[in-house]
Amino acid sequence: MSAGWLLPWPGWGAPLALAMLLALPLALALSAPLRFQLKCGLYCALCLLASALTAPACLLWNRGRTVDNMRWGLDSTWPGASGVSASSSCSVAAFQAGRHVRSVASLGGVTVWAWIIKTVVKSFKYLYGLRFEVKGLENFEVEGPCVIISNHQSILDMMGLMEVLPDRCVQIGKRELLYFGSVGLIMYLGGVIFINRKSTSNAKSVMSEVGQAMTRDNVKVWIYPEGTRNGNGDLLPFKKGAFHLAIQTQVPIIPVVYSSFSTFYNPEKHLFTSGKIQVEVLPPIPTKGLEASEVAELTDKCYTIMRETFFRLSGRPGEVNGVAPTPVN
Repeated sequence: MSAGWLLPWPGWGAPLALAMLLALPLALALSAPLRFQLKCGLYCALCLLASALTAPACLLWNRGRTVDNMRWGLDSTWPGASGVSASSSCSVAAFQAGRHVRSVASLGGVTVWAWIIKTVVKSFKYLYGLRFEVKGLENFEVEGPCVIISNHQSILDMMGLMEVLPDRCVQIGKRELLYFGSVGLIMYLGGVIFINRKSTSNAKSVMSEVGQAMTRDNVKVWIYPEGTRNGNGDLLPFKKGAFHLAIQTQVPIIPVVYSSFSTFYNPEKHLFTSGKIQVEVLPPIPTKGLEASEVAELTDKCYTIMRETFFRLSGRPGEVNGVAPTPVN
């Protein structure tokens, strides 16, 4: 049976289709929610495509799971799945804790495919009209492992991560990310340590495993101490897992601060336009000689430094006498 009966006037199929195509730009121009959803949908598609293209290269050239894959892969800021901190309420999931953590840093060679995927991922910013201004990369040049902490705002953090991600750096992500198709696969191949935020039974042993792997294999660990994405124009209170880990292993903490995205990206207002992001890698904060009893003090110190930097980079006044500025919606 012909599908022409679906149309009110037979023979109008082609003109109607043409009219719909011509009307699409007008609809996009008039509908902010539609523009926002289309841009986010395209971003998701790009993440899946880039991951799918990268995975075979990781398997063929780097021979599987290795932290060197992550240098050019994708991070844990997949839409709908918040980043996580290595807090005391986390335990490794998906695989046995010891085996999973011990395998994060097997050696692998950097290939032409690594350069290609890095270029592809960093090219997303041109499509979306985003500009990154980065300062302080020299602060990553520390001997041995370290704990890197950064603020975590939105799904766009992945592009910012690729601007500064140092060599031999592995992230901590929540277990659910493992099941996001090709994105989860590339995270696994990149050595991401998957944790279950709902379980507390193995928290201490998990952090011990992470610390042992970090020092033994000389890798950096990237953690989002806020524990989730936060786009309210301020920093959430930090969880203490990253700071327990740093003191446990006596390695420095390197804060990385991204300016606020709220001027060009705001899901509540369906805002997704071009913009500039300032990124600053701060000097390492030593932990040698610190004890477990000083975790809270170290946490507060890092929080204060990063929060003041966040407001400065965002063009807003910093904290005054401990009073937080009014959050920007």
